[in-house]
Amino acid sequence: MSELNAAIAAFMGELERRNDSVHTIRNYGADLREFAAYFTPPGGVAPLVTEIDMLALREWLGHIYEREHKPATVRRKLASVRALFRFLSRDHVIQTDPARLLRLPKMPKTLPEVPNAEVTNAMVDGDLPEDLERPFPRRDRLLLELLYGCGLRVSEAVGLNLEDFDRTERWVRVRGKGKKERQVPYGSKAETALLAYQEDRGVLPKDAKALFLNFLGKRLSDRGARNIVKFYGTWVVGDSSIHPHTLRHAFATHLLSDGADLRAIQELLGHARLSTTQKYTQVSLTDLMRVYDSAHPKASE
Repeated sequence: MSELNAAIAAFMGELERRNDSVHTIRNYGADLREFAAYFTPPGGVAPLVTEIDMLALREWLGHIYEREHKPATVRRKLASVRALFRFLSRDHVIQTDPARLLRLPKMPKTLPEVPNAEVTNAMVDGDLPEDLERPFPRRDRLLLELLYGCGLRVSEAVGLNLEDFDRTERWVRVRGKGKKERQVPYGSKAETALLAYQEDRGVLPKDAKALFLNFLGKRLSDRGARNIVKFYGTWVVGDSSIHPHTLRHAFATHLLSDGADLRAIQELLGHARLSTTQKYTQVSLTDLMRVYDSAHPKASE
């Protein structure tokens, strides 16, 4: 194993000891393996980590840009490499950190696409065509209820355990980014869906803790949840672009449109900064302008 690969392995071990999320570890691992492969000549050995300087990193970054990745992907890959070199600097493997001067590309400011309340509720409540059957429709219904009714991230939803629900007060404990926990209320429809799903779950082979199970009786994965949402979006409301984060956006936007306080929405979503939540005010203003332009007699003058 080259010194670079050994350094990456040590860094990945640090992430696991830190108990970082499975999603973070998987992405960092993939990005850093690709980084090592770039610096490893065919049949040769990667350079020493002390030999990778700012010029080499800029050449690598140029290679990433040439592959026409989206800005979000470039930012993630660069963040992975910067985290690696920060780790090596802290452990005195390298004297100076050449990656700290690399600039992250700016993200384009785009507003999230949000379906209106009628479309969202039609998807969550709607029935599939008779010729389409799902193995666990009650599980799917509960997943949709919690994604939209509680504004959960997909990772938060599939990470739920049976013990996280306070059935008396109707609160659910949610583990968000950075292992931060918050309590989120859930409504009567989600409670009904939970009771119905538990009837089905009792006859399935069980993961002892997980709320959502796949057909093998193991915890449902992020990808599995995304596929469920896409399936219902496609076949119930005819929109295959709907994904779990669409329902999170809809949760926040619909609350704001109905007069909810922005800071309360921040707490419900688990945002560390209010500025992250404020993008939903822009969505609401965009909707207001659309209504004005289409309905007010003075709009077209």
